[in-house]
Amino acid sequence: MYTSIYIKNVFLHVFLLLQTLFLLTTDKSFQQGWVYFGSSLYFISSTKLPWLQSRDDCQQRGADLVIINSKEEQNFMGKFHRLTWIGLTHKAETMKWNWVDGTLLTESYWGQGEPNGHTTRNITCVEIRFFQQENSWNDIRCYEQNFWICEKNAL
Repeated sequence: MYTSIYIKNVFLHVFLLLQTLFLLTTDKSFQQGWVYFGSSLYFISSTKLPWLQSRDDCQQRGADLVIINSKEEQNFMGKFHRLTWIGLTHKAETMKWNWVDGTLLTESYWGQGEPNGHTTRNITCVEIRFFQQENSWNDIRCYEQNFWICEKNAL
């Protein structure tokens, strides 16, 4: 009786292992430059684009520009050592900083003297500029070209 249960458990574990391996090898997010941290997957671009085209690229990947929710996530962003777009903008008509999901900015990591008001067409975008420091955000014109970081839920 125990042998029968043991064999069933072994088969079940082998099946689950094979199913997991199949999912990992067929899910493109694990193959094309995505990095896992916390409960999210991050894609770091290897080319530069303006903010809006960067966001379009993220959305085509089933993600959006990164929303930084914690000090740990901010420090993780610094490990990429690149000037990168994040999903934060300021619109002159609202006078508020909003993330790409519509939420208001509550915790920020502005570099010294930032934000300092770089605007174009009444909208300002944000980059991680001083990546060697925790407080690294810089407001910048959205038409400038930068690398970008996409984020999507890993679950």
